[in-house]
Amino acid sequence: MAKGRPSTVFFCNECGYESSKWMGQCPACKAWNTMVEEPTVNTTRSGKSGSSRLSIPEPVSIGDVSLNSLERFQTGMSELDRVLGGGMVPGSLVLVGGDPGIGKSTLLLQVGRNLSQSSHKVLYISGEESAKQIKMRAMRIGQMSDNLQLLCETNLTLIEDVIRKHKPETVIIDSIQTMFSENVSSAPGSVSQVREATAVLLSIAKSMAITIFIVGHVTKEGTVAGPRVLEHMVDTVLYFEGDRYASYRIIRAVKNRFGSTNEIGVFEMQSGGLVEVSNPSEYMLSGRPKDSAGSCVVCAMEGTRPMLVEVQALVCRSSFGIPRRQATGTDLNRVNLLMAVLEKRLGLKTSECDAYINVAGGMKMNEPAVDLGIALAVVSGFDNTVISEDTVAFGEVGLSGEVRSVSLADSRVAECRKLGFSKIILPKANYDTMPAEMKKNMIPAETLSDAIKAIKQ
Repeated sequence: MAKGRPSTVFFCNECGYESSKWMGQCPACKAWNTMVEEPTVNTTRSGKSGSSRLSIPEPVSIGDVSLNSLERFQTGMSELDRVLGGGMVPGSLVLVGGDPGIGKSTLLLQVGRNLSQSSHKVLYISGEESAKQIKMRAMRIGQMSDNLQLLCETNLTLIEDVIRKHKPETVIIDSIQTMFSENVSSAPGSVSQVREATAVLLSIAKSMAITIFIVGHVTKEGTVAGPRVLEHMVDTVLYFEGDRYASYRIIRAVKNRFGSTNEIGVFEMQSGGLVEVSNPSEYMLSGRPKDSAGSCVVCAMEGTRPMLVEVQALVCRSSFGIPRRQATGTDLNRVNLLMAVLEKRLGLKTSECDAYINVAGGMKMNEPAVDLGIALAVVSGFDNTVISEDTVAFGEVGLSGEVRSVSLADSRVAECRKLGFSKIILPKANYDTMPAEMKKNMIPAETLSDAIKAIKQ
């Protein structure tokens, strides 16, 4: 073996498992063909061996730990604060992932503007854009404060020196795949570089009590590019989602050490940046057609937040022997199952018809509670029955045609009534547990037949 050749190890792209040899299947996560070869990180220890020893840390009783220092800072965007669990925590490392062009850089630049205007010192570090490009985006967003500073650099050693010298309160890294450490000989964006860069930033965040946002690219499957160990190292993982052909954007937490992962934030992309949508239900129902068959409003839950969306169904006679089924915004397999239930339990000849299901507004709803709304929309489209505008439905449909109970029914009912829906079709099991004062204008449905009778009254 030639001298000076760096030793290499193999990493799993999915879970970060490390091995000295290549394997077809990762023994940790059982994924196939995910092992990649990377050079090892060159680490050196300062000082002579045995001449100096690290001080031994003393454990602390859990009763002596004070939470007074867990102070949160508001980002100036209530939707983002809700997802973060009430605001930013000093010393936290937040990973923001999303498709290219979805608005990650715009969102974080707006956060930097809001924080800088409230006398927070913010450092925006970009490895993909020049200072002039960032300035052009900032001019579209609005007035910036001098507390927001820019740095266009990818060398992690220089970045660490700048952070320790200027001591900002918030740092934004755009993006983690462009950062590189001189201790690692592989290219930026590789498994070793991403692991090393994240470890260095994590150390800076914890030692200096700085909140650090890092942007992560996503793969075609929609997950953050690089090893899954990246998600394990950070404190919070946020995904910025949305249809590029729709104006709305949704940010959700899939991991949060300082709050719940059941919250979402809704934004609308405009020419001046991202604008918060305080009432997503009203936004999703805007432009709803009147007196149109095949349309039903359903109440779904996004985490702990009820959202009303319109489900549309177009059912027509098939011109071929095999009917065509298509679903946008919901699970196609679930739609096929519901149509089979309608034919078997209610006698609707849906096997002879094409069916096209659409969740209006570009939302993606896979919660079982939308089953009843999809079934009623299909029946409405099949019979050309118009469902009244003040009707909303929710409930899970079983294979026997029964309407099963769903969670958080009281929150759904409150949201429906807040938006003026007076006729609420819900599972009988949920209806029985409601207080007497809330049962007004409610229609309990034990089976699909009960719900269909309700929309035809």
